[in-house]
Amino acid sequence: QVGLVESGGGLVQAGGSLRLSCVASRSIFITNTIAWYRRAPGKERELVASIMRDGRTSYGDSVRDRFTISKDNSKNTVYLQMDRLKPEDTAVYDCNTNPPTRPWWGQGTQVTVSS
Repeated sequence: QVGLVESGGGLVQAGGSLRLSCVASRSIFITNTIAWYRRAPGKERELVASIMRDGRTSYGDSVRDRFTISKDNSKNTVYLQMDRLKPEDTAVYDCNTNPPTRPWWGQGTQVTVSS
């Protein structure tokens, strides 16, 4: 596998939860900060959360205290646990390095939160 592949999106009611997964190739996973981004209709891509190689995390203001980023080193996988979802969280969610690497943008995974 080369690159990063996202999964786990879906349709959920406001207040609900989803967990996204991002499986990366080993070389990408061990040498980079990995981040989740999102693209909402009519808006620019937004950095949602990042996790560094040593496990330190950071979050965007709009998701802090609701979303949790984590990783499983044995599976080369980064997770985004999204709780207390809001309609404004509706977007396509992508994972990539931070800063992002253009060739590694994929299709993303759609998250839709209904009110």
